[in-house]
Amino acid sequence: MTYEYQELAEKSRKHLWNSFTQMQGYNEDLPVIIESGDGVKLRDVTGREFYDGVSSIWLNVHGHNVPELNDAITAQLGKIAHSTILGMANVPAILVAERIANLTPPGLEKVFYSDSGATSVEIAIKMAFQYWQHRGRPEKQAFVTMNNAYHGDTIGAVSVGAIDLYHKAYSKLLFQSYRVEYPYCYRCPLGEELSTCAFACLQQVEQLLEEKSSEIAGFIIEPIVQGASGIITMPHGFLARLRELCTKHDVLMICDEVATGFGRTGKMFACEYDGVSPDIMCMGKGLTGGYLPVAATVTTDEVYDAFLGSYESAKTFFHGHSFAGNQLGCAAALANFELFEKNDLVRNVALKSEHAAAKLEKFRELKHVGDIRQRGLMIGIELVRDRETKEEYEFGDKIGLIVSRRACELGMIIRPLGNVVVFMPPLASTVEELDAMIDILYEAIADITERGVRVRSEKLPYGL
Repeated sequence: MTYEYQELAEKSRKHLWNSFTQMQGYNEDLPVIIESGDGVKLRDVTGREFYDGVSSIWLNVHGHNVPELNDAITAQLGKIAHSTILGMANVPAILVAERIANLTPPGLEKVFYSDSGATSVEIAIKMAFQYWQHRGRPEKQAFVTMNNAYHGDTIGAVSVGAIDLYHKAYSKLLFQSYRVEYPYCYRCPLGEELSTCAFACLQQVEQLLEEKSSEIAGFIIEPIVQGASGIITMPHGFLARLRELCTKHDVLMICDEVATGFGRTGKMFACEYDGVSPDIMCMGKGLTGGYLPVAATVTTDEVYDAFLGSYESAKTFFHGHSFAGNQLGCAAALANFELFEKNDLVRNVALKSEHAAAKLEKFRELKHVGDIRQRGLMIGIELVRDRETKEEYEFGDKIGLIVSRRACELGMIIRPLGNVVVFMPPLASTVEELDAMIDILYEAIADITERGVRVRSEKLPYGL
């Protein structure tokens, strides 16, 4: 059955409530309605094609409609679509767990499945909390997060989040976490310069852990790149020092690799940049190549062993999701791992990111580009009203939204984070495709900030 655009748009207005979208503007506009995709392109119901400039929200790895992934899912579908992982197992879930243990930093051996990045974080929080109870230290209940952190939208994940725009409305539902500064070097909260600061913001972390470690269960971190706050990148060595402090003060280190994992930063996992092994790692998005909702919380034997005991001891980790360890998703994950190896993808991402970095240099000519931040193919371009003073655009200026709309008109879907234009293409993008997408990005920024080009509409359903 096929539908005309206007009919679908009306059905959308009547019934669909979109994620992270102000529906008043969205329903007054003419939204993009995707029908299909191939490679790095999306196609809407009118036949227009767009580059997928944000990897369908940071998760697409090999592109769309990939034969190997399609075939793996179809083959599994001919066997079984799903059976529970509560008290039993299945073949692809076991094989994926083994592969994850082999891919992650040393010491991470045990895999607990869920269905999204937020749930993997929720599990990590509960796991760390209960671990200390089983270790006979029930007073260790608190968590430390970093300013402007985003770890998902479930209640526990929001409790360790620190973006007021997203999280403040739910404050009465949340448990309180300690906040420390993330090293936002372009806008250092301490007024320091990276070349001379000697990680001054770490002094706050060290002081907090010295004073409160007896009550802190875990420290949750977005390693190397803090995503939803505007692609803020950690300086080299900072994560390693956090690892040392967590170890010294007997605090579990939780690394949220949902966005940064599976090659996105030019390493399989971002932790590898500083040679760090966390106590708990969260992952999702690229785990299945961006095809199906599978996530995992991976931990050490030490954490796992704390939950072992007789049935009567009630040490069981009482947590589970209906579709945890889903066979179709795990089949996609196995095929995803094969493609990583076949295409030497992580190495190629590192090489292509160097090409992208060189291409992005011309953006520095634009007088409203304040900062360009990049790790691998995670790229954020911060737009400013005045580059010399770093004066920010006002929220109501909607500058990131308008640039994103212009990019859409030019043939690429992107989604900003406030004044930061985010570019995060599928990892398998060719150099030629990257060039075409970066050219669109440049034109969109120049058109809006310097050339006075007006977009079709300012209802702008594409971001926040």
